Amino acid sequence: MFRLSNNLVGILNFITFLLSIPILWAGVWLSKQGATECERFLDKPVIALGVFLMVVSLAGLIGACFRVTWLLWVYLVVMFLLIVILFCFTIFAFAVTNKGAGENISGKGYKEYRLGDYSNWLQKRVSSTKNWNKIQSCIKDSNVCQSLIGSQTPADQFFKEHLSSLQSGCCKPSNDCNFQYVNATTWTESTNSTSDKNPDCKVWQNDSNVLCYGCQSCKAGLLDNLKRDWKKVAVVNIIFLIFLIIVYSIGCCAFRNNRKDNHYYPTR
Repeated sequence: MFRLSNNLVGILNFITFLLSIPILWAGVWLSKQGATECERFLDKPVIALGVFLMVVSLAGLIGACFRVTWLLWVYLVVMFLLIVILFCFTIFAFAVTNKGAGENISGKGYKEYRLGDYSNWLQKRVSSTKNWNKIQSCIKDSNVCQSLIGSQTPADQFFKEHLSSLQSGCCKPSNDCNFQYVNATTWTESTNSTSDKNPDCKVWQNDSNVLCYGCQSCKAGLLDNLKRDWKKVAVVNIIFLIFLIIVYSIGCCAFRNNRKDNHYYPTR
């Protein structure tokens, strides 16, 4: 009779194999049907993830259920490397998202975001012209500012709006500029404007295709959004890491069982 650990490894890897099929299909679908560059950008990583899960799960399934010791050994090595990589990534995610937060502005419902408040590593990623051109294109495709464009919300009501970090950083000029409000995406310089105080003031345009997409505040808004997402991912990673360690431990038991079985019942 198969040992319990072998059965568990086989069942878990069979489930993983089934999950890899829709992941692989989603990657192929994105490569064929993706309407924007941002959607197509995800196809290769998703396909790679699907193939990886499929191959590893097959190795674990065959190794555990058919007593193929060397294949189960390969599976355990890959699992160990995955645990180490995931552990390092989780620590790194917490480290680079430890700094940075929106600044509360008196009398305003939204916050202001400054690029210098975030980690140097993240700043370098978005400060690269090549990277930012792609990111900026994705932000535009996501219609972040769409709900504000053409809005005739009165100034006092707009200033009380709870805008997202991307809307605050990319869809309106910085509070430092002291521009006069016309509507949500149209602002004019006034006599008390201080456009020299913040370089973003000269970048802002009322054109709905430009707005503040090239501003430092837009990059900061993206990093604030990324910071929250990465922290959520890091928490999920911890849970997944615990799961992987348990599976790895069961796999080690199955590997030991294989060696015993092969010793007592050698393949002829």
